[in-house]
Amino acid sequence: MTTISLCMIVRNEEEVLARCLDSVRDLVDEIVIVDTGSEDRTKEIAAGYTDRIYDLEWTDHFANARNYSFSLATQDYIMWLDADDYIKEKDRQKLKALKQTLEDDVDSVVMEYHLAFDGYDNPIAMSRRNRIVKRSRQYRWHNPVHEYLLVEGNYYLTDIAVSHGRVHENTGRNLRILEQMAERDGEVTGRDVFYYANELSDAGRFAEAAEQYRRFLDSSADYFEDNLTACARLSACYHQLGLPDLKLSSLLQSMAYDVPRADFCCSIGQCFVEREDFVKAIYWFKLALTQERPPDHHFGVLNLICWTWLPHFQLCICYGLTGELELAHEHNEKALAYLPEDINLLQNKSKIEAALGMEAGLE
Repeated sequence: MTTISLCMIVRNEEEVLARCLDSVRDLVDEIVIVDTGSEDRTKEIAAGYTDRIYDLEWTDHFANARNYSFSLATQDYIMWLDADDYIKEKDRQKLKALKQTLEDDVDSVVMEYHLAFDGYDNPIAMSRRNRIVKRSRQYRWHNPVHEYLLVEGNYYLTDIAVSHGRVHENTGRNLRILEQMAERDGEVTGRDVFYYANELSDAGRFAEAAEQYRRFLDSSADYFEDNLTACARLSACYHQLGLPDLKLSSLLQSMAYDVPRADFCCSIGQCFVEREDFVKAIYWFKLALTQERPPDHHFGVLNLICWTWLPHFQLCICYGLTGELELAHEHNEKALAYLPEDINLLQNKSKIEAALGMEAGLE
């Protein structure tokens, strides 16, 4: 049977660490905790799960910290998690079964990463990660911030998910590190431009973020998914800056990198809703319904609701505003098939059916 080392880097994670470790402690064969300077009960909590706790002086370099944690592993495979990650019961059972059957020629297990949830605990945004890797391959992490694990070899794709339950607010730490890099080197370059733009946007510095997104999109990218995300986030910056034409043009630019995707179609449709141009809005929401989700080897972030209920909900609104109540009712019913207990959809149903009944009574 496969053995697994769980390797984590932590700092001031007393609010979430127990949830994480409780969800995985019986699925791994050792737990390695590298603490980078906690001032709360993090190490005390960790000691309830493992005696393999190590201190590492923080040097503003996430990849170095993760590589150190990997160097301490002793089992066949290494799994990594952040402290605000956890594994739900259905995924625990899948991972338990995988551990029993994983073939020795697998170099990396790719798992889903559920980033956000609706009020019914359904995932609404996800990506994928190389989550469990063979220790003998000695894979390395790269980049001081927004670090990535460079993996080659035989991938095993699975629908097993790690769930993200963020508690901490953005501290500005990543932005500070990137600004220090820019000051030291004159400017950030390569993929770090994309990360720098993301951090500026998260900090509410939308004009500066837009400038960096444009820089990134004007350069050649190693991974086209970054271009797509840059288009989406650039459009959000323009929205915040009150520039609707640039917002729309940045969304349309996404089609230079890939075929239309449901999430971009929905965002473009919303641009036309904001202009009260419902004919064009309906076109884009209907187009969203025809788009297939990217394949399982896709690693970019997916807004899952754009492939399920959201286009139907938006079409219900658009058709309602244009007086096409039968079509509004049809799409509201299709949205309800995904969210049968959603109060907004149920209210729509009552209002539309009442209006249709009124019209029938007048005929």
